[in-house]
Amino acid sequence: MGRPGGEHMTAKSRLFGGVFARSGDEAATAPQAIVELPPRNHAPPAAGKAAQLVAATRLSEFELQYDSKERILWGYFDYTGKPSFTPAVLEQTQQVQRLARTLASEPSGDEPGLRYVVVGSRMPGIWNLGGDLELFAELIRRRDRAQLTRYAYLCCELTFTNATLFDLPVVSIALVQGDALGGGFEAVLSFNLIIAERSAKFGLPEVLFNLFPGMGAYSFLSRRIAPGLAERMILSGEIYTAEDLYKLGVVDVLAADGEGVEALYAQIGPNGRRHASHSVIRQARRIANPVTREEMFRIADLWVDAAMNLGETDLRRMLRVAAAQHRRRARQVPAE
Repeated sequence: MGRPGGEHMTAKSRLFGGVFARSGDEAATAPQAIVELPPRNHAPPAAGKAAQLVAATRLSEFELQYDSKERILWGYFDYTGKPSFTPAVLEQTQQVQRLARTLASEPSGDEPGLRYVVVGSRMPGIWNLGGDLELFAELIRRRDRAQLTRYAYLCCELTFTNATLFDLPVVSIALVQGDALGGGFEAVLSFNLIIAERSAKFGLPEVLFNLFPGMGAYSFLSRRIAPGLAERMILSGEIYTAEDLYKLGVVDVLAADGEGVEALYAQIGPNGRRHASHSVIRQARRIANPVTREEMFRIADLWVDAAMNLGETDLRRMLRVAAAQHRRRARQVPAE
Protein backbone atom coordinates (compact mmCIF):
# COMPACT_ATOMS: atom_id res chain seq x y z
CA MET A 1 0.00 0.00 0.00
CA GLY A 2 1.46 3.36 -1.00
CA ARG A 3 2.12 5.96 1.65
CA PRO A 4 1.61 9.66 1.07
CA GLY A 5 4.56 11.64 -0.14
CA GLY A 6 5.26 15.26 0.61
CA GLU A 7 6.29 16.54 4.01
CA HIS A 8 4.91 14.53 6.87
CA MET A 9 5.48 13.31 10.38
CA THR A 10 4.34 9.98 11.85
CA ALA A 11 2.79 9.27 15.25
CA LYS A 12 1.85 5.87 16.66
CA SER A 13 1.60 4.66 20.23
CA ARG A 14 -0.82 3.36 22.85
CA LEU A 15 -3.87 5.03 24.35
CA PHE A 16 -5.64 3.15 27.10
CA GLY A 17 -9.32 3.38 27.90
CA GLY A 18 -12.41 3.58 25.75
CA VAL A 19 -15.87 4.97 25.39
CA PHE A 20 -17.62 2.04 27.01
CA ALA A 21 -17.02 -0.07 30.07
CA ARG A 22 -17.20 -3.65 28.82
CA SER A 23 -18.39 -6.51 31.01
CA GLY A 24 -16.24 -9.42 29.91
CA ASP A 25 -14.81 -9.31 27.30
CA GLU A 26 -20.99 2.60 -18.37
CA ALA A 27 -18.26 0.70 -20.17
CA ALA A 28 -15.48 0.02 -17.84
CA THR A 29 -12.74 2.62 -18.08
CA ALA A 30 -9.10 1.98 -17.35
CA PRO A 31 -8.24 3.68 -14.07
CA GLN A 32 -5.37 5.64 -15.55
CA ALA A 33 -7.92 7.25 -17.91
CA ILE A 34 -9.97 8.40 -14.93
CA VAL A 35 -7.20 10.25 -13.16
CA GLU A 36 -3.75 11.43 -14.15
CA LEU A 37 -1.22 10.04 -11.71
CA PRO A 38 1.69 12.45 -11.28
CA PRO A 39 4.90 11.38 -9.54
CA ARG A 40 5.36 12.45 -5.93
CA ASN A 41 8.39 14.20 -4.55
CA HIS A 42 9.64 12.72 -1.31
CA ALA A 43 10.70 15.67 0.83
CA PRO A 44 12.31 15.40 4.28
CA PRO A 45 9.99 15.35 7.31
CA ALA A 46 8.42 18.66 8.21
CA ALA A 47 9.36 20.37 11.45
CA GLY A 48 6.51 22.87 11.70
CA LYS A 49 4.21 23.19 14.69
CA ALA A 50 1.32 21.47 12.94
CA ALA A 51 3.48 18.43 12.17
CA GLN A 52 4.73 18.41 15.76
CA LEU A 53 1.18 18.48 17.05
CA VAL A 54 0.32 15.49 14.86
CA ALA A 55 3.41 13.64 16.06
CA ALA A 56 2.44 14.33 19.66
CA THR A 57 -1.00 12.78 19.24
CA ARG A 58 -0.66 9.28 20.64
CA LEU A 59 -3.10 6.74 19.29
CA SER A 60 -3.17 2.95 19.26
CA GLU A 61 -5.77 2.41 16.51
CA PHE A 62 -4.49 4.97 14.00
CA GLU A 63 -1.23 5.88 12.34
CA LEU A 64 -1.14 9.63 11.75
CA GLN A 65 0.83 11.55 9.13
CA TYR A 66 0.88 15.21 8.17
CA ASP A 67 1.69 16.55 4.71
CA SER A 68 2.57 20.17 5.49
CA LYS A 69 3.04 21.11 1.82
CA GLU A 70 -0.48 20.12 0.76
CA ARG A 71 -1.88 20.57 4.31
CA ILE A 72 -3.37 17.10 4.61
CA LEU A 73 -3.93 15.17 7.80
CA TRP A 74 -3.72 11.44 7.06
CA GLY A 75 -5.28 9.01 9.49
CA TYR A 76 -4.75 5.34 8.74
CA PHE A 77 -6.70 2.75 10.69
CA ASP A 78 -4.03 0.57 12.29
CA TYR A 79 -6.15 -1.86 14.24
CA THR A 80 -4.78 -3.56 17.33
CA GLY A 81 -7.84 -5.82 17.41
CA LYS A 82 -10.91 -6.25 15.26
CA PRO A 83 -10.91 -4.15 12.07
CA SER A 84 -14.29 -2.72 13.06
CA PHE A 85 -15.74 0.21 14.96
CA THR A 86 -14.96 -1.06 18.42
CA PRO A 87 -15.35 1.45 21.27
CA ALA A 88 -11.60 2.21 21.10
CA VAL A 89 -11.71 2.83 17.34
CA LEU A 90 -14.78 5.07 17.75
CA GLU A 91 -13.11 7.09 20.48
CA GLN A 92 -9.90 7.54 18.54
CA THR A 93 -11.73 8.45 15.33
CA GLN A 94 -13.28 11.26 17.35
CA GLN A 95 -9.79 12.30 18.48
CA VAL A 96 -8.62 12.46 14.86
CA GLN A 97 -11.59 14.70 14.05
CA ARG A 98 -10.76 17.01 16.95
CA LEU A 99 -7.14 17.15 15.79
CA ALA A 100 -8.36 18.15 12.31
CA ARG A 101 -10.46 20.91 13.89
CA THR A 102 -7.44 22.22 15.77
CA LEU A 103 -5.21 22.17 12.69
CA ALA A 104 -7.87 24.02 10.67
CA SER A 105 -9.06 26.58 13.19
CA GLU A 106 -5.87 27.28 15.14
CA PRO A 107 -3.02 27.51 12.60
CA SER A 108 0.34 28.11 14.26
CA GLY A 109 2.34 31.22 13.40
CA ASP A 110 2.83 31.58 9.68
CA GLU A 111 1.55 28.06 8.97
CA PRO A 112 -1.74 28.01 7.04
CA GLY A 113 -4.62 25.87 8.18
CA LEU A 114 -5.57 22.34 7.23
CA ARG A 115 -7.20 21.70 3.83
CA TYR A 116 -7.97 17.97 3.82
CA VAL A 117 -8.37 15.11 6.25
CA VAL A 118 -7.98 11.63 4.74
CA VAL A 119 -8.86 8.30 6.34
CA GLY A 120 -7.36 5.08 4.97
CA SER A 121 -6.29 1.76 6.44
CA ARG A 122 -3.01 -0.02 7.04
CA MET A 123 -4.66 -3.47 7.10
CA PRO A 124 -4.26 -5.09 3.67
CA GLY A 125 -7.60 -5.72 1.99
CA ILE A 126 -9.69 -4.16 4.78
CA TRP A 127 -10.78 -0.57 5.32
CA ASN A 128 -13.35 -1.28 8.03
CA LEU A 129 -15.76 -4.18 8.52
CA GLY A 130 -18.41 -2.23 10.43
CA GLY A 131 -20.01 -2.21 13.84
CA ASP A 132 -18.91 -4.19 16.88
CA LEU A 133 -21.31 -7.08 16.38
CA GLU A 134 -20.23 -8.94 19.51
CA LEU A 135 -20.89 -5.84 21.58
CA PHE A 136 -24.31 -5.47 19.92
CA ALA A 137 -25.25 -9.04 20.78
CA GLU A 138 -24.04 -8.61 24.36
CA LEU A 139 -26.02 -5.40 24.92
CA ILE A 140 -29.16 -6.81 23.32
CA ARG A 141 -29.04 -9.92 25.46
CA ARG A 142 -28.53 -7.76 28.56
CA ARG A 143 -31.45 -5.56 27.45
CA ASP A 144 -29.11 -2.57 27.78
CA ARG A 145 -30.90 -0.08 25.54
CA ALA A 146 -29.04 2.90 27.02
CA GLN A 147 -25.58 1.65 26.03
CA LEU A 148 -26.76 0.50 22.61
CA THR A 149 -28.28 3.95 22.01
CA ARG A 150 -25.07 5.58 23.20
CA TYR A 151 -23.05 3.56 20.68
CA ALA A 152 -25.49 4.41 17.86
CA TYR A 153 -25.51 8.13 18.68
CA LEU A 154 -21.72 8.25 18.81
CA CYS A 155 -21.54 6.64 15.37
CA CYS A 156 -24.02 9.22 14.09
CA GLU A 157 -22.00 12.02 15.60
CA LEU A 158 -18.83 10.73 13.95
CA THR A 159 -20.38 10.37 10.50
CA PHE A 160 -22.11 13.76 10.80
CA THR A 161 -18.74 15.32 11.65
CA ASN A 162 -17.11 13.57 8.67
CA ALA A 163 -19.67 15.29 6.46
CA THR A 164 -19.53 18.74 8.05
CA LEU A 165 -16.14 18.99 9.80
CA PHE A 166 -17.32 21.57 12.29
CA ASP A 167 -18.33 23.96 9.45
CA LEU A 168 -14.65 24.59 8.73
CA PRO A 169 -13.22 24.78 5.16
CA VAL A 170 -11.78 21.28 5.45
CA VAL A 171 -12.69 18.53 2.99
CA SER A 172 -12.90 14.95 4.22
CA ILE A 173 -11.71 12.12 1.96
CA ALA A 174 -12.16 8.37 2.35
CA LEU A 175 -9.27 6.50 0.74
CA VAL A 176 -10.63 2.98 0.37
CA GLN A 177 -7.95 0.42 -0.48
CA GLY A 178 -9.79 -2.52 1.03
CA ASP A 179 -13.27 -3.71 1.89
CA ALA A 180 -15.75 -1.42 3.64
CA LEU A 181 -18.77 -3.33 4.91
CA GLY A 182 -21.71 -2.51 7.15
CA GLY A 183 -20.84 0.41 9.37
CA GLY A 184 -17.56 0.72 7.46
CA PHE A 185 -19.51 1.47 4.29
CA GLU A 186 -21.74 3.86 6.25
CA ALA A 187 -18.65 5.74 7.40
CA VAL A 188 -17.26 5.91 3.84
CA LEU A 189 -20.54 7.40 2.60
CA SER A 190 -20.25 10.28 5.06
CA PHE A 191 -17.00 11.62 3.57
CA ASN A 192 -17.07 14.54 1.15
CA LEU A 193 -14.97 12.64 -1.43
CA ILE A 194 -14.67 8.89 -1.87
CA ILE A 195 -11.59 7.50 -3.63
CA ALA A 196 -11.54 3.73 -4.05
CA GLU A 197 -9.17 1.25 -5.61
CA ARG A 198 -10.66 -1.32 -8.00
CA SER A 199 -10.36 -4.33 -5.71
CA ALA A 200 -12.29 -2.66 -2.85
CA LYS A 201 -15.67 -4.16 -2.01
CA PHE A 202 -18.65 -2.50 -0.35
CA GLY A 203 -21.86 -3.82 1.18
CA LEU A 204 -24.51 -3.53 3.86
CA PRO A 205 -25.02 -7.05 5.22
CA GLU A 206 -27.25 -6.13 8.18
CA VAL A 207 -30.30 -7.62 6.45
CA LEU A 208 -28.67 -11.06 6.93
CA PHE A 209 -29.52 -10.87 10.63
CA ASN A 210 -32.83 -9.00 10.24
CA LEU A 211 -31.43 -5.53 10.92
CA PHE A 212 -30.66 -2.45 8.82
CA PRO A 213 -27.77 0.05 8.75
CA GLY A 214 -29.10 2.81 11.00
CA MET A 215 -26.18 5.15 11.58
CA GLY A 216 -25.97 7.15 8.36
CA ALA A 217 -26.28 4.76 5.41
CA TYR A 218 -29.78 5.84 4.38
CA SER A 219 -29.13 9.54 4.98
CA PHE A 220 -25.89 9.70 3.00
CA LEU A 221 -26.56 7.08 0.31
CA SER A 222 -29.97 8.55 -0.61
CA ARG A 223 -28.24 11.91 -1.19
CA ARG A 224 -25.70 10.37 -3.56
CA ILE A 225 -28.13 8.23 -5.58
CA ALA A 226 -31.91 7.95 -5.98
CA PRO A 227 -33.62 7.00 -2.69
CA GLY A 228 -35.33 4.01 -4.29
CA LEU A 229 -31.99 2.65 -5.45
CA ALA A 230 -30.48 3.31 -2.04
CA GLU A 231 -33.27 1.30 -0.41
CA ARG A 232 -32.74 -1.53 -2.89
CA MET A 233 -29.03 -1.64 -2.02
CA ILE A 234 -29.74 -1.62 1.70
CA LEU A 235 -32.30 -4.42 1.46
CA SER A 236 -30.28 -6.59 -0.93
CA GLY A 237 -27.38 -7.37 1.37
CA GLU A 238 -25.28 -7.66 -1.80
CA ILE A 239 -21.58 -6.91 -2.19
CA TYR A 240 -20.66 -4.21 -4.71
CA THR A 241 -17.33 -3.55 -6.37
CA ALA A 242 -15.68 -0.14 -6.43
CA GLU A 243 -16.39 -0.02 -10.16
CA ASP A 244 -20.09 -0.77 -9.56
CA LEU A 245 -20.33 2.17 -7.19
CA TYR A 246 -18.26 4.44 -9.44
CA LYS A 247 -20.77 3.85 -12.27
CA LEU A 248 -23.65 4.64 -9.90
CA GLY A 249 -22.00 7.86 -8.72
CA VAL A 250 -21.34 6.72 -5.16
CA VAL A 251 -17.55 6.54 -5.59
CA ASP A 252 -16.05 9.80 -6.85
CA VAL A 253 -12.66 8.55 -8.08
CA LEU A 254 -11.79 5.02 -9.22
CA ALA A 255 -8.10 4.15 -9.10
CA ALA A 256 -6.00 1.16 -10.03
CA ASP A 257 -4.94 -1.05 -7.16
CA GLY A 258 -1.96 0.44 -5.37
CA GLU A 259 -2.51 3.88 -6.92
CA GLY A 260 -5.11 5.32 -4.57
CA VAL A 261 -2.71 7.77 -2.94
CA GLU A 262 -1.49 9.06 -6.29
CA ALA A 263 -5.10 9.36 -7.48
CA LEU A 264 -5.89 11.41 -4.40
CA TYR A 265 -3.05 13.84 -5.02
CA ALA A 266 -4.12 14.13 -8.67
CA GLN A 267 -7.68 14.88 -7.55
CA ILE A 268 -6.75 17.70 -5.19
CA GLY A 269 -4.13 19.18 -7.54
CA PRO A 270 -0.73 20.64 -6.58
CA ASN A 271 -0.70 23.26 -3.86
CA GLY A 272 -4.35 22.63 -3.07
CA ARG A 273 -5.39 23.95 -6.47
CA ARG A 274 -8.86 22.38 -6.25
CA HIS A 275 -9.45 22.90 -2.54
CA ALA A 276 -11.66 25.98 -2.98
CA SER A 277 -13.96 24.19 -5.40
CA HIS A 278 -14.11 21.06 -3.25
CA SER A 279 -14.93 23.14 -0.19
CA VAL A 280 -17.63 25.18 -1.94
CA ILE A 281 -19.25 22.08 -3.44
CA ARG A 282 -19.41 20.55 0.04
CA GLN A 283 -21.16 23.68 1.34
CA ALA A 284 -23.55 23.73 -1.62
CA ARG A 285 -24.44 20.10 -0.98
CA ARG A 286 -25.34 20.90 2.60
CA ILE A 287 -27.54 23.84 1.51
CA ALA A 288 -29.32 21.92 -1.25
CA ASN A 289 -29.81 18.64 0.59
CA PRO A 290 -28.68 18.88 4.20
CA VAL A 291 -28.21 15.99 6.58
CA THR A 292 -29.08 16.95 10.15
CA ARG A 293 -28.21 15.43 13.50
CA GLU A 294 -31.91 15.19 14.29
CA GLU A 295 -32.55 13.07 11.19
CA MET A 296 -29.65 10.78 11.99
CA PHE A 297 -30.59 10.34 15.63
CA ARG A 298 -34.21 9.57 14.77
CA ILE A 299 -33.09 6.86 12.35
CA ALA A 300 -30.67 5.56 14.97
CA ASP A 301 -33.59 5.28 17.41
CA LEU A 302 -35.37 3.10 14.84
CA TRP A 303 -32.22 0.98 14.62
CA VAL A 304 -32.09 0.55 18.39
CA ASP A 305 -35.77 -0.45 18.46
CA ALA A 306 -35.15 -3.02 15.72
CA ALA A 307 -32.02 -4.33 17.42
CA MET A 308 -33.75 -4.76 20.77
CA ASN A 309 -36.43 -6.85 19.06
CA LEU A 310 -33.98 -9.31 17.51
CA GLY A 311 -34.49 -12.90 18.52
CA GLU A 312 -31.88 -15.47 19.46
CA THR A 313 -31.74 -16.86 15.91
CA ASP A 314 -30.91 -13.40 14.57
CA LEU A 315 -28.27 -12.89 17.25
CA ARG A 316 -26.63 -16.20 16.37
CA ARG A 317 -26.51 -15.10 12.72
CA MET A 318 -24.98 -11.80 13.83
CA LEU A 319 -22.30 -13.64 15.77
CA ARG A 320 -21.57 -15.90 12.79
CA VAL A 321 -20.84 -12.74 10.79
CA ALA A 322 -18.60 -11.55 13.64
CA ALA A 323 -16.75 -14.89 13.61
CA ALA A 324 -16.21 -14.55 9.87
CA GLN A 325 -14.69 -11.12 10.53
CA HIS A 326 -12.29 -12.65 13.04
CA ARG A 327 -11.25 -15.28 10.49
CA ARG A 328 -10.78 -12.57 7.88
CA ARG A 329 -8.50 -10.61 10.20
CA ALA A 330 -6.52 -13.73 11.07
CA ARG A 331 -5.84 -14.35 7.39
CA GLN A 332 -4.67 -10.76 6.93
CA VAL A 333 -2.52 -10.59 10.08
CA PRO A 334 -0.42 -13.76 10.64
CA ALA A 335 0.18 -14.73 14.25
CA GLU A 336 3.45 -13.48 15.65
